[in-house]
Amino acid sequence: MRNGSIPGAHGRVRPLTLLGDPVLQAPCEEVTDFGPELATLVEDLFATMYAARGVGLAANQVGERLRVFVYDCPDDEDVRHLGHVVNPRLVETDGVVIRGPEGCLSLPGLEAGTERYDHAVVEGFTMTGEPVTIHGTGFFARCLQHECDHLAGTVYADRVTGWRHRRLMRQVARASWRRSALPT
Repeated sequence: MRNGSIPGAHGRVRPLTLLGDPVLQAPCEEVTDFGPELATLVEDLFATMYAARGVGLAANQVGERLRVFVYDCPDDEDVRHLGHVVNPRLVETDGVVIRGPEGCLSLPGLEAGTERYDHAVVEGFTMTGEPVTIHGTGFFARCLQHECDHLAGTVYADRVTGWRHRRLMRQVARASWRRSALPT
């Protein structure tokens, strides 16, 4: 992000990777270069997230296997949280475990009841290498856990069990985006 600019205003909207793409299933690599390419990636992530009407987006969701995510997400008190994290570590989850509806830009149009803690703490860095600690509650805590999962090669569908998982997988099989992503 350029100083004083709106996140994503100078970014390029990139194609989203969809469930089934191997990049979503592999753990992402640590960022070691905090230069202009990282700043461009963060801008592109914001632009792509806003274009897709999401509240968070991990780098592997645009095909980049790097430990970076962006967010613009409200908590349960409707307080807006806006930012990005490089090399995030989910260092704390606690509180009540809540099963709530969860969706993903890599599974467009679908959602399933997914269990998440209602409090999460993530530590990492800004794109300029400054340390950052983010505390999230409610829906924002869900977002932080969801994005950290992405960077570990996990999607929310991997956390859904039983009949909810079976129903979600049937919906994935019938999804128009899934059929168009299959080889012909």
